[in-house]
Amino acid sequence: MIVRPGATIGILGGGQLGRMLAIAAAQLGYRSHVFAPEDSGPATEVSAAWTAAGYDDSAALAAFAAAVDVVTYEFENVPPVALDRLEALVPIRPGRRSLEVAGSRPLEKGLVRQLGGQTAPFRPVTSLAELTAALAEIGTPAILKTASLGYDGKGQVRLQDGADPAAAWAAVGGAPSVLEGFVRFAAEFSVILCRAADGTSVAWDVPANVHEQGILATSTVPAPDFVLAQADAAIALARTVADELQHIGVLTLEFFATDSGPVFNEMAPRVHNSGHWTIEGAVTSQFENHVRAVCGLPLGSTARTGATARMTNLIGAEAERWAEILADPAAKLHLYGKTVRPGRKMGHVTRIG
Repeated sequence: MIVRPGATIGILGGGQLGRMLAIAAAQLGYRSHVFAPEDSGPATEVSAAWTAAGYDDSAALAAFAAAVDVVTYEFENVPPVALDRLEALVPIRPGRRSLEVAGSRPLEKGLVRQLGGQTAPFRPVTSLAELTAALAEIGTPAILKTASLGYDGKGQVRLQDGADPAAAWAAVGGAPSVLEGFVRFAAEFSVILCRAADGTSVAWDVPANVHEQGILATSTVPAPDFVLAQADAAIALARTVADELQHIGVLTLEFFATDSGPVFNEMAPRVHNSGHWTIEGAVTSQFENHVRAVCGLPLGSTARTGATARMTNLIGAEAERWAEILADPAAKLHLYGKTVRPGRKMGHVTRIG
């Protein structure tokens, strides 16, 4: 299926990823129509249309489907009720299986193991008794993560020696979760690839990622040599996962670089914060290639445009440094149009070296 320029792409979710997808779509001649529960969001100003309705609003979803030619999404926790209504009316890319797997930590880790990848030791837990048994088996230090919905360090509790399982279970609200053993690693990195409907795929250079307080702080390419030594294996695994899911669009897998090779952490079936550097740092950005894949167009080159690139997230009040950043001729500033709040991703700045 080829969606010709001039058509309308439906985007589920109106945050900053939707904003950057809509900008990339406009550059290729497409209109964007956002569907989100909020009355406004970062994607509002750059989208041709906006439907503010709940994901359980069947009438609004049907009208949305009738107004667009293909649907994609900017987050992986799209309620199944919305998918039930939409997929009978309009193509959704990436497909439902990518959402189902990436929206469940036990499912994604199980799939990666099935396909030959390494993960941290983990056990799904659905009760305090199961958590206590998993702790006895895996040991501490460990981390308890909700099976779905958590991001940027949310929905996670670290357990050290002597930790109280009941307190940890209460901290995640008794939600289905996964207990993971800690992994000793030298660095974190991600594989960002884009797969077309015909099975061809392209991957960008892997960025080394640094997190602060559970939030991505910087992504840098090229990554250090000990990460690059594991990049080919990680990219090969990501391609295998994408093929297994019959994924169309951008797929991101996050890894730990360890002495035993790349260890999978988690995946996102969408464009990703660690790929923002590609807007200026690659011939074709992750956003443009996602639009190309979703619309059935040829994928673009992922070659770097400079020797190095570093993306730095602007968190909370850091965005108020915009004048200082703009005074730096090497800096490319992206602000998302959000109200400043502590811990909130307000924008990013990329420097190409």
